[in-house]
Amino acid sequence: MIQAYNFLYSWQLFPEKGIYEKGERPKSGIYKLNAAGERSRLSIEMNWVTLENQAFSSCYELEADGDLHPLEDQEVAETAKVQFIDSISFEILLLINKEKTVRIFHEIQPNGYLKVTEQGKSEDGSDYQNISYYHKQMSVLPYSTSVSGAVIRPTEEGMIRHKSLTAMEEQTNMQLTQIRQQIELLALQAQEIQRRKELSVLIYSAKLNFTPVIGQQYYLYEKKDGSHFLSLVSPKEWGPSGPFKKCTAAVKLLADHTWMELV
Repeated sequence: MIQAYNFLYSWQLFPEKGIYEKGERPKSGIYKLNAAGERSRLSIEMNWVTLENQAFSSCYELEADGDLHPLEDQEVAETAKVQFIDSISFEILLLINKEKTVRIFHEIQPNGYLKVTEQGKSEDGSDYQNISYYHKQMSVLPYSTSVSGAVIRPTEEGMIRHKSLTAMEEQTNMQLTQIRQQIELLALQAQEIQRRKELSVLIYSAKLNFTPVIGQQYYLYEKKDGSHFLSLVSPKEWGPSGPFKKCTAAVKLLADHTWMELV
């Protein structure tokens, strides 16, 4: 099973990326590959949800030694074998009966995604090919899926779990959105306080010939030598002959003795 290590994950489906010639496109789902019991056994668990919110699941174990073996669950297939081609690809062959065979090819793509190609025959005898793409699941998510054939069983328990997890996801997403908005507001408030702090430091280092009054509007000027001074006189009142290089800002003293720039 050394070659299986790259596959032994819980994989989450990309429902929009797949190609489904048989069956409907799933809404979401999980495909789990694990080592079972002895190291030569491969456990495959598939859960998925349809666009109509129907939950399905399938689970079986295979001997991963390259030989055909009978399956305990005959609803999945009569016999099956697992063939590891290399460290990034392997194939499952399910012999359901003499007339029906399903091949499921697994391949890890260069981007790290898992591509699962299922080939078999439909009920009318025509060939079909379903292709699904998965990425490694980093956390437990509310939906699960796979289209890699064999047996498909609707489960009431899965539907109840799906509805509960959907409601949970909606509530937590709403709470996270509220917290995110609060964080953004706090960040804007912090930026405003930082601007007031920097402006206040500049004003308190400027030349003051009077005691500022809270709530009064003043004008901060930069002189030609780079120093600053505060004045009650506006640039228009000074006219073109004012003793300054430029007016830096119109400001107001707040109750906490910080200065706010006026627009």
